[in-house]
Amino acid sequence: MSISENRQHILSDIQNVSKAYDRNPSDIKLMAVSKVQSDERIEEALQIGQRLFGENRVQEAQERWAKRKTIYPDLDLHLIGPLQTNKVKDAVELFTSIQTLDREKLAVALAKEIQKQEKTNYPLFIQVNTGEETQKAGITPKELEDFYYFSTREQKLNICGLMCIPPIDEPPALHFALLSKLSNKYNLQELSMGMSADYTKAIPLGCTILRVGTRFFGERI
Repeated sequence: MSISENRQHILSDIQNVSKAYDRNPSDIKLMAVSKVQSDERIEEALQIGQRLFGENRVQEAQERWAKRKTIYPDLDLHLIGPLQTNKVKDAVELFTSIQTLDREKLAVALAKEIQKQEKTNYPLFIQVNTGEETQKAGITPKELEDFYYFSTREQKLNICGLMCIPPIDEPPALHFALLSKLSNKYNLQELSMGMSADYTKAIPLGCTILRVGTRFFGERI
């Protein structure tokens, strides 16, 4: 199928599952995960109206999006991969939002750079390691309270939501439910969860952003 057909299929899933669980489909945004995609595929996605994209690396995103940002002023570009502190300046300049805040050192660096660039209320997500996997980035659920208040009260950061990547060998709905519970505790508006293999399971549990790569663009060539 074409990217246009893939996108329409996902949007139809959002409509149908939302209706079944009494959710407003307009509350759920479809992010196209564009890492390692070709320019041709990116352009095809843009031409059919897609504006929300997710990237994993700052440098690759700069090469892909710096010029396109001037062509598409409504572009909504999120960093969904790990961020090193030495890339914070470039990340805040390029991205609309960063979804991978996961440590105090990064929070401090972001607070300084956001203030320097005068980007008031720059939206950030805390990445939560819901499976407490040692090889995976993110704040563990038991660390979240202290880190949330460090980020919001001490660093004055605008934490708009939470993000997670469930373990591949566990039912994703369990992790989506946990993230939703944590989000409600802090009255956060955004929940970034659900990817190509499990996005329909995230909809009933409160997701507001679905991060879809393969199902959107098709298998990588």
